[in-house]
Amino acid sequence: MPQKKKKTYPSWSMFPEHHALVADELAKSGLHFQFNEVDDEDDCIQEYDTNIMGRFRCRRGNCPTGGWSSKRIAITIREYPGTTYNARVYHQRCKSCNGLSRPTLDVQSYVDRIVYRLKKWNGIAVERPMYSEEKSKRPHEESLCEGCKDGHCIQSGGGVVTGDDYW
Repeated sequence: MPQKKKKTYPSWSMFPEHHALVADELAKSGLHFQFNEVDDEDDCIQEYDTNIMGRFRCRRGNCPTGGWSSKRIAITIREYPGTTYNARVYHQRCKSCNGLSRPTLDVQSYVDRIVYRLKKWNGIAVERPMYSEEKSKRPHEESLCEGCKDGHCIQSGGGVVTGDDYW
């Protein structure tokens, strides 16, 4: 009998459905970007690792975990030629069964981080938001974070951070 192939799930996702919100915020500062559906780290002009907030629900039906929230979801924002950008949002593993889960985003934190970074890269003065200092009460578990495994999580010290701030 042939061996059953094990399904592999991606360790990250992109969320182009939130581009309209990003574009609206950028337009207030005179910036006009399109979402780049092709995620290619070799073609980007610059990239920045940070984190956002969201919620996870284990995809395994027999897992007793109801889900978990996270204030430390790793995200890599990339700017490309031709005023395009994208954001790779890393998945996390369930602590109970080690199943890989895609987040449901806190959309405002996603939009805020992308807008902040694109404005900063494009020479628009931005103030660092006050809530960026907010800390989670729970420790970051590197073994469950796909951003850590890929070297793009600032919580593990592996992310791309350029001096002035991590936001």
